[in-house]
Amino acid sequence: MTLDENNKKILINHRIEKSKYAIEDVKFAIANDRLIIAVNRIYYGIFYILSALSLKYDFNTSKHQQLIGWFNKNFIKEKILDKKYGTIVRKAFNNRSQGDYSDFTQFTKKQVIESFEEMKKFVNKIEELLKIEGDKNG
Repeated sequence: MTLDENNKKILINHRIEKSKYAIEDVKFAIANDRLIIAVNRIYYGIFYILSALSLKYDFNTSKHQQLIGWFNKNFIKEKILDKKYGTIVRKAFNNRSQGDYSDFTQFTKKQVIESFEEMKKFVNKIEELLKIEGDKNG
């Protein structure tokens, strides 16, 4: 699917909004001690903002590992972003996988809150990067 620039911007903004809704979901889940759900939403908030970034660069995939690999190759390896952002993505992906697919997985509230803080930093950093890139490209 090829998007014109206007529709591409609309879709990028939609994905950014989805990541922000995920932040609200995480707040609710933590407040209600639904920690596995919070971990899931933490990852998906990161995934949505990464998919907005990838769209900006015309990279499209439905595969989570491919998206993470693309991000690491183009932003971490190229030193556009600090490697801590790659670590945040990997940790969120692994936690989400463990929470979704492993039996009897438990996370402490402290662990989830720490991951939530990392997620918010990640989302803000990528949104900032999208705005900078958007300003450069029109």
